[in-house]
Amino acid sequence: MTDIHLPAARPRKVLTQIAPVSWEHPADRAALQSLRSVPGFDEVVKKIYGFIGERGVRLLFQADAVRVGPTQFPKLHQLYTDVLTTLDWEPRPELFVSQTPFVNAGAFGMERPFIVINSGALNLLDDDEMRALLAHELGHVMSGHALYRTILVLILNFSFSTLPFLAGIALLPVRIALLEWYRKSELSSDRAGLLGVQDPTPALRMFLKMAGGGNMSEMDLNAFLVQAKEYEETGGALDRIFQILNTLDRTHPFNTLRAAELQRWIEAGHYERILGGEYTRRGPEAEQRPIDKDIDEAREHYMKEAKAVVNDVVDTAKRAAQAFSDALKKR
Repeated sequence: MTDIHLPAARPRKVLTQIAPVSWEHPADRAALQSLRSVPGFDEVVKKIYGFIGERGVRLLFQADAVRVGPTQFPKLHQLYTDVLTTLDWEPRPELFVSQTPFVNAGAFGMERPFIVINSGALNLLDDDEMRALLAHELGHVMSGHALYRTILVLILNFSFSTLPFLAGIALLPVRIALLEWYRKSELSSDRAGLLGVQDPTPALRMFLKMAGGGNMSEMDLNAFLVQAKEYEETGGALDRIFQILNTLDRTHPFNTLRAAELQRWIEAGHYERILGGEYTRRGPEAEQRPIDKDIDEAREHYMKEAKAVVNDVVDTAKRAAQAFSDALKKR
């Protein structure tokens, strides 16, 4: 098994006025632009927003959760303060803990986004892993994801079960587009999680724990990263088709893929450059960034994915044809 070398941990640096575009995956930004161009999408958002409202969203998600503060989950409160300081973000979004054994977290809301951490995550993650998770969710808030994530949750949980059949079908393109964007937004916020903790080991170990549980005496991060590379690089056309089909209805990419994608971002040098001060600041510098560049990079990302599938299909067809030819020769 090949060892995978990660950058060492270091004292955390405050990333003053860092703009989310510094870490956002180009496919996230491009998918969000495409999402907004889906016919009827803006109308759906407006209607759901108008029907539920900010107060309704808060009541919906926080009816039975505990708001974190100096006397409520004080350790989590301090970790959250560390993350807010590192990513230099104000105002402080409210943070809640929900009694839910399933390990997850989310950023929700519209005008005043808030973050929810499931209690299962508190039991699974150590302090640095929790910093990575908190920074991941803060990354969603900073990128303006919370509104669209809330809309998707509402569509997934209510639309298809409560709307007439034809109305549900009409929302299907919006649902599919939201899910594709949602998965890409996770890749962006995984990078924010790394920047919040500034140690690749716990940022990647978080995915290992989410995939296999919390007993690190029985698991090995290096083996998991090798497994992640194997998942991406091995297999034939049928495997790739199954990978795509298995992902279509998911809100999150598989943990192996998230680990591989984050590791690739680290290896490309982006992480080290940001810690060295090479990042986009909030304000005119970020606002004037042309979307064309993101669309070009996203196109390249999707073309690589599509090319891999096509190459595998062609290779499988060639091998099948050769096997058929060899069988005829033998006869």
